[in-house]
Amino acid sequence: MKLYHHPLSGHSHRARLILSLLGIEHELVDVDLAAAEHKSAAFLALNRFGQVPVLVDGDLAIPDSNAILVYAARKSGKADWLPQDPAREAAVQRWLSVAAGEIAFGPATARLVTVFGAARNAEEAIALAHRVLKLIDEELAGRDFIVPPHPTIADVALYSYIARAPEGNVDLSFYPNVNAWLRRMEALPGFIEFPKTPAGLAAKG
Repeated sequence: MKLYHHPLSGHSHRARLILSLLGIEHELVDVDLAAAEHKSAAFLALNRFGQVPVLVDGDLAIPDSNAILVYAARKSGKADWLPQDPAREAAVQRWLSVAAGEIAFGPATARLVTVFGAARNAEEAIALAHRVLKLIDEELAGRDFIVPPHPTIADVALYSYIARAPEGNVDLSFYPNVNAWLRRMEALPGFIEFPKTPAGLAAKG
């Protein structure tokens, strides 16, 4: 397998993280976003939306980080990561939607402003980040992972942008359950760190 990624992309990190946690061998291919390599004809042939990450498995290209999470979990045959009973699978899907919605428009967008200089409304993104983090902190009360009892791809989908939320000036100190969950994720065998940048609150700490 080949994973086309950018090292500072949280979407890319969640794809790298699931492959590592599952022990799936793969080759990393860096995509130079600053040089618009993701808009080249060769890359658009893999993902017409021109976004990283893309996982290539033989003749099959899988764009989109959440799609990669599902594919990797099913490919590995490790059912704990993507439960097959209807209730828990639906719960996982719910949190994949949160990752693509509130997390993307909250902490991920706030970080886009500080790390990549994106023209976004930072105050709105930070406010949304705190709303969703409060809900997640409440959800994690009394449980180790977001869809107990085991870690699933839902945890992986949420992890990267929450872990680096301070880079977007989102203070995590209000959320003890979230912080404990982050440490549990980081203790999993095969965990790989999302590279840090000296931005936002991270630059001040």
